[in-house]
Amino acid sequence: MRGPAELPPAHTWLPLVARALEEDIGPGDVTSAIAIAPDQRGAAVIEARSPLVVCGLEIARSVFAAVDTELLLERRTADGVRVGAGAVIARVRGPLRTLLAGERSALNFLMRMCGVATFTRRFVEAVAGTGALVLDTRKTLPGWRTLDKYATAVGGAHNHRSGLYDGILLKDNHVAAAGGVVQAVKAARAARLDHLRLQVEVESAADAHAAVEAGADSLLLDNMGLAEIREVADALRERVLLEVSGGVRLENVRQIAETGVQRISVGALTHSAPAADVALEIASGPAARPDAGAGA
Repeated sequence: MRGPAELPPAHTWLPLVARALEEDIGPGDVTSAIAIAPDQRGAAVIEARSPLVVCGLEIARSVFAAVDTELLLERRTADGVRVGAGAVIARVRGPLRTLLAGERSALNFLMRMCGVATFTRRFVEAVAGTGALVLDTRKTLPGWRTLDKYATAVGGAHNHRSGLYDGILLKDNHVAAAGGVVQAVKAARAARLDHLRLQVEVESAADAHAAVEAGADSLLLDNMGLAEIREVADALRERVLLEVSGGVRLENVRQIAETGVQRISVGALTHSAPAADVALEIASGPAARPDAGAGA
């Protein structure tokens, strides 16, 4: 059983919070300035409008805190928890003008991150019991790498490379530039970067065998059919780490996992995850009183 995902360092995502607020609020929220008294206070709930895996509560808290330090977000659940439609995942209280100024930016982060975590959880559950791990990729929103990868981890996936600096992956263009799989692997071995796993992308069983003989530690089986994946897995899974990539969908991910490969990377986790449906509603009655409920 994996432990909880670790939130990335704040310096990797706080600039996104600042940028989101800058582009949304600009010089000020003209509507709230007209409709809401400057001293009016209240509370709101953030709720799931559809079943989802919660992700991004600390980011949402930081959004409200950046707008107004008097805005306090109380978590009603935790990242990684699956909730049903109608579940309250957080409560915010404080000055209503600034609460509404931060609403859209906070919800945008939650929509994206809950969406990625929820979609990822579906893939992870689809391969349960096979021994195969679901991995994310570098197909993330520009600037969002750490948050997207945090969301996939919350959903139960394992993080692949964070960037080009922390792993050797000889892809098809590297292989073509080197003149072939064997030449590419030998060139990588000559660099003596033994602290990094050497993975090479292959598109046929013949290239898979050639890459292993040349010294590859791991193979990325790209866009292969199930029969060929199984052939490679039967022959090589005891010698190298095998990862499947390309054409992976919810409909076929379990079949791929049952071939015996150890890993399956899924770009769709971050490039095609549907946004989650979350909303913020101003509370009324006793719950809306400034002194109601616990602090953040």
